[in-house]
Amino acid sequence: MSASRFSQNGHTADLSQWTRRANRAVGALAPLWLSQLVLRFGLAVPFFRSGMSKWDGFLQLNDVAVLLFSSEFRLHLPGGPYPYPAPAVTAFAAGSAEIILPILLVFGLGTRFAALGLLVLTIVVQLTVPDGWPIHITWAAMALALMTSGPGSLSLDHALCAWRKGER
Repeated sequence: MSASRFSQNGHTADLSQWTRRANRAVGALAPLWLSQLVLRFGLAVPFFRSGMSKWDGFLQLNDVAVLLFSSEFRLHLPGGPYPYPAPAVTAFAAGSAEIILPILLVFGLGTRFAALGLLVLTIVVQLTVPDGWPIHITWAAMALALMTSGPGSLSLDHALCAWRKGER
């Protein structure tokens, strides 16, 4: 008797066939495009909210953001912690990335690039707040999943690729 077959009361069932049916049923509940969409939003929201807290207006960083990068935040590297270099520039760069990259993710435009940027930001946040690793590893996993699988069919990336193929 093969390992994938079992018998009970004279009835034989194929375990691999049952597994395929179960996988199809679960896959119908969670199609890849929906998973990718939810990942994009799930990763975008915390970064966008953090970015919004750093601004007082268009290209006008608030005093709290600069203060945090100049006096509170430290990079926890070997031999450290170390202060952030050029805190005003670092705060501006972080605040800009936390607004622009999540917007790109939500629209699914440059998705792999945006996910890579948020993965880098996640690493920097981890170096700044080492005890936050449980949430940071979740962000890293979402970014890596998007970098691997792409934006999904409900995205501008997908629409642009389809448009370019139709252009030829």
